[in-house]
Formats: sequence, structure tokens, C-alpha cells
Amino acid sequence: MSTASNICQVQGIGLHSGVATTVKIMPTDPDTGRYFVRVDLPDAPQIPAHIASVSQTTLSTELTANGASVRTVEHLLAALAALGLEDARIEIDGAELPLLDGSARVWVDELIRSGIAPLTVNLATSGVLTESVWIQQGDAFVAASPSTVLRFTYGIDFDVAPIGNQWHSWQPGKDDFSTAIAPARTFGLAHQIEQLRSAGLIKGGSLDNALVCDQHQWLNPPLRFPNEPCRHKLLDLIGDLSLLGKFPQAHFLAYKASHQLHVQLAQRLHEMGY
Repeated sequence: MSTASNICQVQGIGLHSGVATTVKIMPTDPDTGRYFVRVDLPDAPQIPAHIASVSQTTLSTELTANGASVRTVEHLLAALAALGLEDARIEIDGAELPLLDGSARVWVDELIRSGIAPLTVNLATSGVLTESVWIQQGDAFVAASPSTVLRFTYGIDFDVAPIGNQWHSWQPGKDDFSTAIAPARTFGLAHQIEQLRSAGLIKGGSLDNALVCDQHQWLNPPLRFPNEPCRHKLLDLIGDLSLLGKFPQAHFLAYKASHQLHVQLAQRLHEMGY
């Protein structure tokens, strides 16, 4: 089953805009892919959840098409991909998806509650990757290598004691996305908050929807996993790579990467025919 069988409705506040929106996820025709519909705009323009639609990657991924945009799409798209929902119509009455609790857990829970059973098989793949792809920026990189299984591995390194150096690897079909990856929340550093807000970002961020730490401790423990920040970055990577539609069978490896690097890798893979 690759499409939503029932309507799933979720409401919440956007991370960067601070504006409340309502999202409805519903069935669509097979082979139409995942796409957003801005129902608050005249003629309800559609925005394909495709790599060609990416317009911005500053602290979230934004898609633009047909004169309309939608931002912070990565958590929902990761949930849809992990649940095997290749085709879905996603209606939204604003420009940014709700952050909810900062993870993909609410999306997964609501999609399942609406009648979509979680799948334990691998994410949809588009064929086996035949050559390695490597994109680097300073000491940060993202790569894809030929592999006998689909796997995602992520490493982060922050100069603050609560985070430090973390790694996590996830193999679809072996570890359940809904328990191993989806609950991991977005995170931030306390000393950066005012700077980001003065730049017009994270207006909707709070201790209720993001983990925040200073140099010495988490301000809103407990964590859901010892390496929750790293797992959340892996969640973002899955969401961004889902803009390919299907994943090449490969080992995806990222270190200190960003939405920008994730998207650059997806663009390179798309150019290669995946």
C-alpha cells in the first residue's frame, strides 16, 4: 500500500514563522508522488515534494513551485517515506509545517491512527547505486556508497559537553523507524537563540518543541536517547533525501552536514538518474 487510505489532520506552530497551520494528508492517485497544496492561496497551487522544488535550506528545507512555498517539510516527508507512503496529497493553510514536539513522532502516530499501517519492509528504492558520490564542505561531508542494503549513518561533533561527538546508524527493516528515529527531537544551543531570532528565525521555537543546551547541560531534560541530537540529524537526512521520490540502495553517510549538503547529494543523485 503506497497511498494514504484516510485523511490525517494535524495542527501546530511553525518553528521559524511562529504561525499556526493545519495540515491534511489524504489519498491521491498512484504514481503522483508526494505533493503539497497551499489551500490558503488562490487556485490552491501545488508544490511537488521533489528535489527540483527546493528553494532554500537555511535551518530547514523549503520547497517552491507555481508561485507558492512551503517550509520545514523534512520531518513529515521522512515519516511518509519511512511508512512507505510514496503518494500523498498534503494540504496546508500556510507557508510552514508545524514543528509539533520537534520530532517526527507525532506525524508517525497520527498517520498510523488515521488507518495507515506501519511497514516493516525497506523504504522504496530506485535501484542499486553503482558508484560512490561524495560532497564535502570544510570538514563536513555527505556521501553515498554502493551497498548490499539501504543504510543511513550520521555523525555530529559539537564543542559543548552535552552533545560532543555522536554517531548513529540505521537500517530500514531492521530497526523500527517509529521507535528508533522518529522520536528524536530538533536541538539548539542556548547562546545562538537570540541571534537566530534577530535574523527572523525560530520564532516558534521553545523548550516544548526543541532540545536546548548550554556549554554544560541540557536545559530541558530528559533526552529520549543518549544520542538524540545525532538521531535527529539522521531524521533530517532521510526527509531531505526523500525528495528523490525513492532512495537508491546505498549506504548514506553524513558528518557535520546540513540541509544544504543533504540537498546537494540528492541533486547529484537525481542528475545520475536515481
